[in-house]
Amino acid sequence: MKKSVLTRYRVMAYTTGVLLVLLCLSMIAKYGLDVDGAADFTRVVAIAHGWLYVLYLIFAFDLGSKAKMPVGRQLWVLLAGTIPTAAFFVERKISRELETRVADEAPAVAKA
Repeated sequence: MKKSVLTRYRVMAYTTGVLLVLLCLSMIAKYGLDVDGAADFTRVVAIAHGWLYVLYLIFAFDLGSKAKMPVGRQLWVLLAGTIPTAAFFVERKISRELETRVADEAPAVAKA
């Protein structure tokens, strides 16, 4: 597995996580606090999160298939983008596990 696959996943996990937290805060501002302009901000963030979540799903699925993750674990990674702040914790756990695998495979590729 190439390091770029992990890097793409990490970027999208953080992007999706940040947008989801922003979406939750904007929903609180819109419905709970009745802040002016929160409706427009919520709409923009919701659209951005929706489209970028699709990219997150693609990159997470690519990572899971190349890392040969079990189906249950792959579903856990895919769903992390729907729970506020979960993407950060799942990304950190997956990255720690896979960085060692990427590092171990890099010398083998260089020798070949």
